[in-house]
Amino acid sequence: MDQKLLEIVVCPDCRGKLEPTVDELVCTACGLAYPVRDDIPVLLVDEARRPA
Repeated sequence: MDQKLLEIVVCPDCRGKLEPTVDELVCTACGLAYPVRDDIPVLLVDEARRPA
């Protein structure tokens, strides 16, 4: 993913910072993991994976 995009996107649930992994963006504050499909982050809380 583009580094400039990562600097401006935040978790839509808690406004925390998102860290990239192989196929997700993981919130450092609440732990929600948002999928990335075709290099496009899907920042929908309903689509996010809850922390274990």
